[in-house]
Amino acid sequence: MAQSDAENGASTIRAKVGRMTGTRRSKPPLVAEKRSRPAPKRRKPAATSRRTSSRPAKPRGVIGTLLWPFKWLLILIWRLFWRGTVVVGAIVGVAVFYYASTLPPIEDLVDGRTRGSVTLLDARGETFAWRGDQFGGMVTADTVSPHLRNAIIATEDKRFYNWYHIGIDFYATAAAMVRNQRLYGNPLRGAGGSSITQQTAKLLCYGRPFDLNAWESETEYEQDCRSTTLWRKIVEATYAMAMETRYTKDEILTIYMNRAYLGAGSRGFEAAAQRYFGISAAEVNAPQAAMMAGLLKAPSSFSPTRNLQTAQDRGATVLRLMREAGYLTAEEEATAQANPATLSAAARQRAGGYFADWVMDSGPNFFTEQTTEDVIIRTTLEPRIQNAAEEALTWVFENKVREGSQAQAAIVVMSADGAVRGMVGGRDLTVAGAFNRATQALRQTGSAFKPFVYGTALELGMSPLDVLVDEPRCWSVPGSGEYCPSNYTNDFAGPMTMVEALQQSRNIPAVALSETVGRENVRTVAENFGIDSDLANGPALALGTSESTLLEMTGAYAGILNGGSAVKPYGLVELRLMGDDAPLLEAAGGIRERVIQEDAARQLTWMMYQVVEGGSGRRAAIDGWEIAGKTGTTNRARDAWFIGFSGDYVAGVWMGYDDNTPLTGVTGSGLPAEIWHETMRRVLDGLPVTPLPMTIPQTQVPQFEGTVTSTGQNGGGLGYSEEQANDIIQDLLIDLITNGG
Repeated sequence: MAQSDAENGASTIRAKVGRMTGTRRSKPPLVAEKRSRPAPKRRKPAATSRRTSSRPAKPRGVIGTLLWPFKWLLILIWRLFWRGTVVVGAIVGVAVFYYASTLPPIEDLVDGRTRGSVTLLDARGETFAWRGDQFGGMVTADTVSPHLRNAIIATEDKRFYNWYHIGIDFYATAAAMVRNQRLYGNPLRGAGGSSITQQTAKLLCYGRPFDLNAWESETEYEQDCRSTTLWRKIVEATYAMAMETRYTKDEILTIYMNRAYLGAGSRGFEAAAQRYFGISAAEVNAPQAAMMAGLLKAPSSFSPTRNLQTAQDRGATVLRLMREAGYLTAEEEATAQANPATLSAAARQRAGGYFADWVMDSGPNFFTEQTTEDVIIRTTLEPRIQNAAEEALTWVFENKVREGSQAQAAIVVMSADGAVRGMVGGRDLTVAGAFNRATQALRQTGSAFKPFVYGTALELGMSPLDVLVDEPRCWSVPGSGEYCPSNYTNDFAGPMTMVEALQQSRNIPAVALSETVGRENVRTVAENFGIDSDLANGPALALGTSESTLLEMTGAYAGILNGGSAVKPYGLVELRLMGDDAPLLEAAGGIRERVIQEDAARQLTWMMYQVVEGGSGRRAAIDGWEIAGKTGTTNRARDAWFIGFSGDYVAGVWMGYDDNTPLTGVTGSGLPAEIWHETMRRVLDGLPVTPLPMTIPQTQVPQFEGTVTSTGQNGGGLGYSEEQANDIIQDLLIDLITNGG
């Protein structure tokens, strides 16, 4: 009963709720009567298990326990890293796209020179020197010798052609940084491990052309492009990836092969192949390719024109790398190692460096040192004569000069018209751009000046056989007191002919003669012959106290050889642009106005011939040849000269110290005369004998003690009696006194 009431109440409540919610409960379906069973146990709410699963599992183990406090930091770092990587990748991608869009066609990049080149040809038309940046023409990865391409890859970037090479060799870069840190304490100092693409990016200076407003010189520009900083490495890597995007591997290699500097003024492998081997880059063999690829590490240090053995040793290393990379078999490497590359005849000659520098200075600057064009200059140089001068200088210093001596010497050889055929400006024969003692050193000329005194006297009508007196004399010099010269031998020979005075290089007769004929006349003759330097005003003018260059003095003697006409020494014959036939400039030197009459010049030549035959220049004599010349030694032997000529060539030699230290035991009649002899002996070897253009005096005087008579075709008969000779001497003395001499 009670249960029924309860059920009824529950039904009533459900009915009310149904009415309130607007639903009606349908009749319950007919079901079987429920069986009584025990109520199931309640489970824990699921929410409890969800809350438990959201908590991190408790760390297990010692390491986990230690890292547990830092896990949040590691998560933060990881999230920052991948987000930063995405940002950096986006920036790099934009930079790569920008650089790639600015890269021009490769044809615009192969010739990266900021200045042109000058090719110097000798008198035969053969190349003997280069100046500026030489570019032999464009080559490609397909047109060069396979040996050359393989040598470059094996040496500089052996993974260059791999598919995963995106412009950066990460392995090589990391290894280089570790090595640099170990050796120098700075990962960016030393070897960079740069790929060929990165090196090419550096050669292009990351797209920045040379600008005089930004860099003072090309050298400064190149140093800036090669500087290594962290930021610069980032730019380099970005630019390299841009190049890999814009160009093919072969195109990148092509740019690299055309822009790389390979020493001796060679830009690109075509220029280097022509410079060192005289062939095209398409023709080089394995040893030649290895030598050129070896230059990439240090072009100046490994240049074969500087040190062939060093270049060959570096080439041997490259051959080994080629074999290890699979480009050469062991047998091919052994053959190449046994036959190292050698220089061509023109490159091996290394002649004419001083001459080339002088010719460059003699031409217009905008076509020589500062040219932006490729220029060809034909010159007067004769390699045979140049080699003769270089060999002679080397031989004398090796055999006649004490070891360790710092004395210097210079040589000039020219034709009678002033065409310079050979020039040595110092003992170092391999330099370029060095101080040229033949053209730049102003030195006192000493007795080498005396021919101009005697030439003036002959021009004024005196004879080589006129008598002078060698005796103590003094001349008054305003503001300086008395000038009393002495002879080198510190003795006096008394009366002697002019030829004898010159032959023995007596000082007092030369000064007396200069004062007699007029010091200003002597000055005029010397200047007209080409001595441009300031000449002394006092009586010491006759003894060569003024300064001059060896080139000037040799050119002045050329005027004596050619019959008395001045010459302007020259080396440039014509200048033209490469590819043009018409010259832009032609020779500006050669024979000029007459200075003394031909008969006076021929008599002076005979007098100078006597100097070599039996006077102070005997060491310069060459068997079978007539040689004329004059020695010269300055105060305290600071300078020693010998200048002389055959019938074809005139040559001058100077010797001394750059700092004016006196020479020890050296006079013009010694080592300079020997250098001259060794030079001209080689120059004249094999040539037909040419007699000197000289006139032997017809009138002769008594032979005083110590004099030398004519050895020419007219013999040496005495034409004057002793009484007549004494009258001549008295007349000359009276003339000297009357004229204030």
